[in-house]
Amino acid sequence: MILKEFDPSWARVRLPKRIGQICFTCVCVLAVVSCSTPPKPAPVVHLGASPEITQDGAQGILGERLSESQAQEVALFAFGLVGTPYHWGGNTPDTGFDCSGFIDYVVSHQTHLKPPRTVTQLRAWGVEVLPEQRRTGDLIFFGSGPTPTHAGIYVGKGRFVHAPSTGGVVHLSHLSDAYWQKLQVNYRRP
Repeated sequence: MILKEFDPSWARVRLPKRIGQICFTCVCVLAVVSCSTPPKPAPVVHLGASPEITQDGAQGILGERLSESQAQEVALFAFGLVGTPYHWGGNTPDTGFDCSGFIDYVVSHQTHLKPPRTVTQLRAWGVEVLPEQRRTGDLIFFGSGPTPTHAGIYVGKGRFVHAPSTGGVVHLSHLSDAYWQKLQVNYRRP
């Protein structure tokens, strides 16, 4: 079979000049709009405390405000502050952190959320999470009753980052350490 060179003259459509300009403009506008469409936002879930399947098919906790990727970013940012000095009432890396100031700084710098400032207020913020449902980025509280004595950010594998005490620094601790095993532990998801 012998192939002939393509002759595009038969494919030309003669349109009035104005219709051609309108078609060209429409194609350009569609190209610009399709390139500038923002990404689909994370699914929104509603208040409550039971598992649910979110719009993107992932299992979540009703009432959580952070996606799993945002929670990962919170944990990574918390890791980056390990070694920052403890300072009672502190809430920046320059002044040092107390435990609630550390949580406030990390969560507010990595998310659109503004957490309450005290540990007691934080204990009522977000959604309670059972220990078997905890994930990276959840807040962890120590102490019994409605008034916890300490808080940190859970970072997975039984570990959490926190600003522990006067004279100390922000560091990574493990729930299996004898001191932490003696205390009641609760989790909240921002």
